[in-house]
Amino acid sequence: MNVALYIARRYFVAKKSTNAITVISWISVLAIAVGTSALIIILSGMNGLTGLVQTLYNSFNPDIKITAVSGKVFTANDAFIANIKNVNGVAYVSKTLDDNMLLKFNDQLQITHIKGVDENFTAVTRFDTLVVEGKYFSPKKNNQLVLGKGVAYRLGVGLSNIFTPVSVFCPKRGTSTSINPEDAFNEEKCYPTGFFSINDDFDFTYGLMSYETARELLQYPASSVTALEIGLNPNADLDGVKNEIQKIAGNKFLLKNKYEQNDVLFKTLKTEKLWTFIILAFVLLIATFNIIGALTMLIIEKKKDVQTLSAMGADAGLIRKIFMTEGLMIVFIGASIGILIGYGLCLLQQHFGFVSFEEGYIVDAYPIEVRFSDFVLIMTTVLCTGFIAAIYPVRVFTKQRYEY
Repeated sequence: MNVALYIARRYFVAKKSTNAITVISWISVLAIAVGTSALIIILSGMNGLTGLVQTLYNSFNPDIKITAVSGKVFTANDAFIANIKNVNGVAYVSKTLDDNMLLKFNDQLQITHIKGVDENFTAVTRFDTLVVEGKYFSPKKNNQLVLGKGVAYRLGVGLSNIFTPVSVFCPKRGTSTSINPEDAFNEEKCYPTGFFSINDDFDFTYGLMSYETARELLQYPASSVTALEIGLNPNADLDGVKNEIQKIAGNKFLLKNKYEQNDVLFKTLKTEKLWTFIILAFVLLIATFNIIGALTMLIIEKKKDVQTLSAMGADAGLIRKIFMTEGLMIVFIGASIGILIGYGLCLLQQHFGFVSFEEGYIVDAYPIEVRFSDFVLIMTTVLCTGFIAAIYPVRVFTKQRYEY
């Protein structure tokens, strides 16, 4: 039988002679519970937001992207693409060609980053899932566009304007001797088939058209690409496939996986989560300091009990262990209640979406993703801070009063 645990449990549940001790003890439990539940909810919310961002970007970015180390455009002939397709784990290879172009609709002008894609693009990126109005275009048709919602808004384009095309202009390569400025541009009239939405960075700057249309506007020879975008099989080894493709491509090409393509964004999200955890952990540390007052008053109240235990043979180590166990019990109960509350609120948000967004957002409710690793980290942090908060009054006051 654990004597220290038994006595500490009796001290915690038994009615104290001084009511203030009971009040302070339960305030300590409540403060730790609130701090713990806040950590669970906020970290789960940040996990959900990070997961949503990753899903959106992964729907636009491929598993692996090949670009030229020097220069913007390179030639990807059939033999080169066939060698990449033969790598174990590669499912699709898509040719893309992008550049800034001028879009005109009625009297509105908008410089837009147009990306020309082939028929494999949706298999590589699942971009068609990002189309929120209308539908994704057919890459085999050369007069269709999919625009970001922000670009469409600035141009005043609507999907109902089926008889008024969007004019796409691109400067002609080489010099022009014509006095008419319009002769310096290639023009293609395209009809929007849908609008996509990712975030403002994409929605107000991007549009998609067929690869062949983009190549003709930019006046590049056949098989010219700005990037080869590769989609992998679900169980493929990302790093292994990347290394194999790098051997085929050589040092003239740069390969990036889906995380490296947005490394600044994902590093920023991780840093935000880390600093949020640190700030809330400091708040939780302050909350656990209520234990100092609760244990100090309890040690003073139980002076006669300790003297009785000492007379029965209990040494100073057992006395300290009793009150340390009492302090850790307060911390553990508070943390357990906080985890249950936080986890329960997260489940409610996941199933019912009480915190919702206005119409027009990608998701209807704030995303939540609960991770077991966060529970372990939070419980460890709470117990460590509780131990630090409890050790001072136990060692100092028991030494002053109960060591003979």
